[in-house]
Amino acid sequence: MEPTQVLVVANQTSTAAGLRDEILRRARSAPHVFHLVVPATPPHEHMTFTEGDAHEIARRRMETAMEQLKAEGIEITGSVGDASPVLAIGDALIVRPYDEIILSTLPAGMSRWLKKDLPQRVQRRYEIPLTVVIAQPAHAVG
Repeated sequence: MEPTQVLVVANQTSTAAGLRDEILRRARSAPHVFHLVVPATPPHEHMTFTEGDAHEIARRRMETAMEQLKAEGIEITGSVGDASPVLAIGDALIVRPYDEIILSTLPAGMSRWLKKDLPQRVQRRYEIPLTVVIAQPAHAVG
């Protein structure tokens, strides 16, 4: 049986317990291979930033999340994606097909992705099964 290919999209919640628990649950139920994309979204907590700053923060978040998941025995790769999560997903789908997408976001009120209706936009555009994980932000990485 071929493993299920899962695209995981997360930024501030990339190291959150809620996302980790969802990935572990899936990995324990059947063979899965995960690819984490962290969009290089400009940090809203900074007044000024450069594209390089956003990319560096995303890279650190991706590496930290991958280290934690690999320590749990998860097979995962990662990349830094476009600042737009929708475009980051599209870019990842060009490289390889995925059976499903996990989108991890902050809770309502904190999440820019939910304010922009990201889950529905992703579902309409890509028509791949989508799971949305609402997670509390992990302690700051980057």
